Formats: sequence, C-alpha cells, structure tokens
Amino acid sequence: MLKKFSVRGFKNFGKTIEMDLSNIREYKFNPQCVTNGLISKAIIYGKNSVGKTNFGLALFDIVSHLTNKNISPELYDYYLCSDGKNDFAEFHYVFNFGESVTDYTYRKDYARNLLYEKLVLNGEILYEYDYQNKQGDTKGIDKIAPTLNWAFQDTECILKYVINNTVLPKTHPLREMIKFVSNMLWFRNLDENRYIGYKTNSKDYYDFILEDKNLKEFEEFLHITGIKENLIIIRDTDGVNRLYFNTAVPLPFFRTASSGTRALYTFYYWYKTASDVSLMYIDEFDAYYHYELSEYIVKILEKMTDTQVMITSHNTNLLTNKIMRPDCYFILSDNRLVSFANATNRELREGHNLEKLYMSGEFDV
Repeated sequence: MLKKFSVRGFKNFGKTIEMDLSNIREYKFNPQCVTNGLISKAIIYGKNSVGKTNFGLALFDIVSHLTNKNISPELYDYYLCSDGKNDFAEFHYVFNFGESVTDYTYRKDYARNLLYEKLVLNGEILYEYDYQNKQGDTKGIDKIAPTLNWAFQDTECILKYVINNTVLPKTHPLREMIKFVSNMLWFRNLDENRYIGYKTNSKDYYDFILEDKNLKEFEEFLHITGIKENLIIIRDTDGVNRLYFNTAVPLPFFRTASSGTRALYTFYYWYKTASDVSLMYIDEFDAYYHYELSEYIVKILEKMTDTQVMITSHNTNLLTNKIMRPDCYFILSDNRLVSFANATNRELREGHNLEKLYMSGEFDV
C-alpha cells in the first residue's frame, strides 16, 4: 500500500504538499476506511483551483515514469510550477509491502526528463544517481544483483533497468512496487472516458456491456440508483451492436443518456474491469450525482477491501461520520493537505457534525 506521498515544483505546487496515510487516529467507527494501519479510503475537499486534480496527476506521474500503461499526455502540459522558483518537480513515494518499506524519490525537468533518482529499501540506500552529472552510488543494487550489467547510462531510468534485467522473486519489494504502480488507476467522467494507468487502452469501453451478464448487472445497477429505464442491445444498420434504452422507440444510450447516467456507466466500467486495481483516484467523482447517489457510490468503494481509494469532491453531504471518519477526510489548500482530524484543536468524536464544522470554518488550513 501507499504510505506517504509528497510533491513540489509540479504545476501549482510551488511548495511541498504531503499526504501521510499513516497518520491515523484510534477511532472505533468505520474501520473499513483503514487497512493495516494505513488510510485506505479518503475524500479530498478544497476550494476551486487549489489543485485537487493536479494532486492526482502528481500522484500518478509515477505511472508513466515506470510503466507503459495509458496516460493522457495533455494533462501534463505546463509541467513545472509557474512561480519560476523551481527548476524541477520532485516526487516522493513511500510504500509498505508486508514488513518492507520502499522509499522512492525522483526529479524531472520541464520536459519531463529524469534528473535524479534515489531508492531506499528498509532504511538502506539501494542507489542514488544524478543524471545531469552522470554520477551516483549503486552499491546497494550490487548486493541484490551482483551480475547486473551496468549499462544504465544509456537508459532513462535506473529502476526500470534493474527491474527489467534482474531476476527477483515476485514477493521482493521492488517487484511489489512495480506491480502496485502498474495497477494504479486515475479517472474522471466529466467529459469522456479519460484515464491514467491500469490498462494500455480501453477499447472495450463501449463493448464490454454487450455481454449479457454485464448488461443485466448494469441495468440492475441503474435501477438501484433510481434510473428506471431498461436496456437492450440492437444491431444497427452498419452491423455494429450498440447499447439502447429499451423504450417504445429505442434511444441510443450514449447519445441520449444524461450526464449523470453516462458518469455512472464510466464508474461501472472501471468497477467491473479493474477488479485488481491497487490505488483508485476518482477526480470530481460525483460532479453529476445526486447526493444520495454519491453516498451509495462511496459505500460501494468502501467495500473494495484490497484497493486504496481517493476521491475528490465538493459535496459536503458526504462529510459525516456515518460514512467515513475525520482522519480519512482531507482538506487541500494552497499550503498543505491535511486531514480533518489534524486541521483543528478540537477532539473530533463520532457525534460531531463534520459538515457543519466545515461550513463554519472550524478547520484551519
């Protein structure tokens, strides 16, 4: 699991912004939001333009850095912070895999060229390398891969080179890390099926629903969320099977469905096809949802026991201890990202009305 993440110099984050998922309290309610001592379900709040989307993009920079999974390159335009004070963006990840702690830092310039890498495993430096000066210390890697051919000067990333050219057991922390990163997923459904990670493509986005089982389950899902229309598959004149509302005059789903219904389709697609996702970040996940529907979706996400989930929202109806807990709600500001539990001197208890406290300005950010 991801234990801690910080970034600086990326987009609007001129100063370091950190999310510490190990900073938990001893709340007895909603234990499903914490797994193995780490926050596994979180909702991030914040005013417009503070960087909720950019924080997710920063967190997922490692996907394009270490894997060949899908990215949306245009989302990473204007890579460095525009304050002119940073010549690079720095990303810092700490992962827990069993008893092992993997600490990974790297820096990139405005063109996303790698400038620096450092990898620490259980407190021991495996390597540290400066790509600009072409020098560093790799003695730690020599211990786990003594026969590795160090031709890394010709590669863009030492860690990728080591993983691709070293036989390590699947349970090795470096293998676990790559697996975790490969299974990370960022998506949003404001406009289209834009996503980062998990898959190399989503060509099945429109077609996966054509399977009878998926069609029936999605139809039931819509009924539960209050959408009463039935669905049907129709072969159009061009010979392509497409999804329709089963009305007296069938209506093409993707051309006539409301924004909220299409958003539900996108959520359902990823929920069904990304069953082994390691970390899911849903940006503005409930932009088109009624508040009751938002609560229902959060309840579904909380049942994903093997997945860390982060969502961004403006919906204060979700701010209740009936759904989550104060150490799992976060507020992002220009200066920091802090949980509700750490944003006030008040001792927050299960009976507190978090929404009312938030709206009254109780939390100091």
